[in-house]
Amino acid sequence: MTLSLTALPTLNAMLNAASAVLLLIGYAFIRAKRVGLHTLCMGMAFAVSTAFLISYVTYHVQAGSVRFSGQGWIRPVYFLLLSSHTVLAVAIVPLALRTLYLAMRRRFHEHERIARVTLPLWLYVSVTGVLVYFMLYHMA
Repeated sequence: MTLSLTALPTLNAMLNAASAVLLLIGYAFIRAKRVGLHTLCMGMAFAVSTAFLISYVTYHVQAGSVRFSGQGWIRPVYFLLLSSHTVLAVAIVPLALRTLYLAMRRRFHEHERIARVTLPLWLYVSVTGVLVYFMLYHMA
C-alpha cells in the first residue's frame, strides 16, 4: 500500500495527535506507578514520532514548502506558533533521545529530572504540529 503525496500532511497530523495522546496516557501511567504501561506508551510515542519525522521529511523533500495563505490577525498568530513549534521540534529530538536513554540505562533519578522538561516540550510540539496542520491546510 502506498500513500499519495497529498495524504502525507494528514497522516503527519494524525501521527502528531497520536504522539500527544500516548504521552498523556504514559504520564498518567507513571503517576499511577504502572511502570510497564508507562514504558510501553512512551516507547510507542517515540515510535510514532519517529514515523512522523520520516513522513514529514519525505513529504517536504518531494513537495517543498507550503505557503500559508491566511490573512489578517491569524497570519502573525500562525507564524508565532510555527516558529515556536519549529524551534522546539529541533530541541525535542536530543531531549527525547536522552530521556529514553536514561530510562533504558535504569538511571531513573536522571530520567525523571530531564523528563520533567522533555514531556511538556514534546507535548507542545505534538499539539502545535496538529494546529499548524489545520491552519495551513484547512483555514485557507
